[in-house]
Amino acid sequence: MVRSVQEPLRVVFYSHDSQGLGHFRRNRAIAHSLSQRLPHLTGRPVTGLLVNGVAGTSSASVPDGFDVVTLPAVTKSGRSYGPRKLDVGLDAVTALRGEIVRGILSSFAPDLVVIDRHALGVGGELAPALADLRATRPQASVVLGLREVLDSPEVARAEWLRTPPDLVRELFDEIWVYGDPRVHDLRTSGELPAPLHDLVRYLGYLAHGRAEDPDVLDLDRPYVLTTAGGGCDGTTLCLAATAARVPAGHRHLVVTGPQMSQADHRAVELAATAATRVLRSVPDAAGLIRRATATVSMAGYNTVAETMATAVPALLVPREWPRREQLIRAQGLAAVGAADVLRQGDLTPERIATWWTGRARERDRIDRRHLDLAGLATVARAAARLTAYSSVPTQEERHALAV
Repeated sequence: MVRSVQEPLRVVFYSHDSQGLGHFRRNRAIAHSLSQRLPHLTGRPVTGLLVNGVAGTSSASVPDGFDVVTLPAVTKSGRSYGPRKLDVGLDAVTALRGEIVRGILSSFAPDLVVIDRHALGVGGELAPALADLRATRPQASVVLGLREVLDSPEVARAEWLRTPPDLVRELFDEIWVYGDPRVHDLRTSGELPAPLHDLVRYLGYLAHGRAEDPDVLDLDRPYVLTTAGGGCDGTTLCLAATAARVPAGHRHLVVTGPQMSQADHRAVELAATAATRVLRSVPDAAGLIRRATATVSMAGYNTVAETMATAVPALLVPREWPRREQLIRAQGLAAVGAADVLRQGDLTPERIATWWTGRARERDRIDRRHLDLAGLATVARAAARLTAYSSVPTQEERHALAV
């Protein structure tokens, strides 16, 4: 059944979320963009669900008309998944997660489904649900959303062995890549199988247009900023930055992240000098980054996207294990003059202080206008195109319209 133009468009976002908040935050940013832009592009309101695996992700942070569904959590040790809390095996927890998603897609009957990063979820948990959706609601569009860097080519190729390209082509209409191929192209790097290249649509970094919460911090003078993303692996960076000499006339704000352990967060607090203020989290980092004189951070996708939307000098200290994704991203941005990079093995308070001395000047801005940073606007246009059907299209028609 094709809905009337008076009914809301229904969107479902899925993110497996085994560690950190990056996947959920990326989908949330897109949800905000669709909520704001799709009504103007299609003449229809939007409602939707964000399905994820991180407990405590609040529906208060999502746009009006959206809600959050939390799946039983999984965690990752090295490169293997397992249940985070349930005392059952991985097969049992992924079967449960898959049935929950199947029920959501069956009952909610979405017009658009966006799967973040893992096409079939954890252990193939999404395959039955997506196959059912294809059979029962063929007019629904299904998209695989990928950050611009997956991992080293050899690791990415091994992962794709568990996700047959033929099945991806059967279940998905397009692959949206949230990046600029001039910085990094996963088609030429070997991270994406050749049979899927024609499904790829580069949309740009999800940078400009991210929602900013009101400023709740009373910062009465220029400040430099250190952030560690979710914080679960940012302790070393925060301790090094806290020990670095703060530039004259500046405050130093450190945001450790909501997933840093209490013991590690406390260690950062105890190491802080009078010029440094340590917070566990802020409502949204985008505005905080924009008002900083300079930033030091890891190189997760969302932090980088929020930083690239500004002209603020950025020192990226990427995580290098168990994935090399952050290192590849940081080096790609450094190669086009958008950021500086400090490797984990070279991380010291003295190196950070030296970088601040050279960069923490209010007149020192970085021109990033050569990057495609308009992904949040482009993703809304892509969603409008995929949902603007008055009749059920064939698979061939979908692909022809997408070119």
